[in-house]
Amino acid sequence: MKLSDYDYELPKELIAQFPLDRRDTSNLMVLNRENKTLHHKKFFDIADYLSENDVLAVNNTKVFPARLIGKKSTGANIEIFLLEKKTEKTWHALIKPAKRVKEEMEIFFSEKLKAKILSREEEDKWKIELIYEGNFEEILNETGEAPLPPYINRNQRDQNTKRLDCQRYQTVYAQNTGSVAAPTAGLHFTEEIFNKLKEKNVEICSVSLNVGLGTFKPVRVENIFDHKMDNEHYEIPENTAKIIKKAKDTGKNIVAVGTTTTRALETAFNSNGELLSSSGYSNLFIYPGYEFKIINKLTTNFHLPCSTLLMLVSAFAGKDYVFHAYAEAIKNKYRFYSYGDCMFIF
Repeated sequence: MKLSDYDYELPKELIAQFPLDRRDTSNLMVLNRENKTLHHKKFFDIADYLSENDVLAVNNTKVFPARLIGKKSTGANIEIFLLEKKTEKTWHALIKPAKRVKEEMEIFFSEKLKAKILSREEEDKWKIELIYEGNFEEILNETGEAPLPPYINRNQRDQNTKRLDCQRYQTVYAQNTGSVAAPTAGLHFTEEIFNKLKEKNVEICSVSLNVGLGTFKPVRVENIFDHKMDNEHYEIPENTAKIIKKAKDTGKNIVAVGTTTTRALETAFNSNGELLSSSGYSNLFIYPGYEFKIINKLTTNFHLPCSTLLMLVSAFAGKDYVFHAYAEAIKNKYRFYSYGDCMFIF
């Protein structure tokens, strides 16, 4: 299976740079896998496609302001992107430009926060120590920025835009802090939509998968079987496992909100055919040929060419059908990627 099979051309103007004023007014393309039809709707119509025969599973991970813009003692700008906390004050991080830093160097972000470069762990990953006094979460919220993906241009970092991104690059149900990228399919949901779903007796449950850069890591091998996913921490609460087990036993559908929810659920499926309450690390790579054990329906955004996310969606709905839908989305000027529009596939 070749990487080039998952490439497509996207006009740059269709890459959404800002969220819409209202989360639920994004476009919703509805795909029926059985008869291969598609319909153009708005996301606020999503409740029309769910009923008491469906269980909706969401990823309640919370994005933290992982991007820090600082300066060296010389005044040169340095960007540090926090990846993973290792001890109370040490982190693995990306540094840009890396050629300007060396071990023992200090980077200054504010009067309350600075970093010391400890060591280079891998080609693109560094170990750093954050130096501060007081409440780290408060300091980080004051100093850091939303960790937007590189295709969203934020050269002008005015305070209003920073506040907008911190609010909107986050689901309304985010709870468990730990992600450096948003589970973007969930960005469209509002409290009003959840109320409509509850009125229709749609049961809602949550999992956690801390979205790391590995989810969006470029596939750099032509043979996709050679690609290795990074580990990302996940947790399936006991109540969620019970809800889904009962749903499967009674023939209900499991609707996954996004690819990260899908990967968490499919990772926790055991050899006895059950979803277990568990926590650990997932490096599950889903591509065409994979047999889904848990989910029956999927909401998902429109993903980058040659990405593992596009491969997962192709595994769920069929590559040709998905690429036909993407062509229709481009034709109808849908908005793509993190702040873009959405699909519902059943």
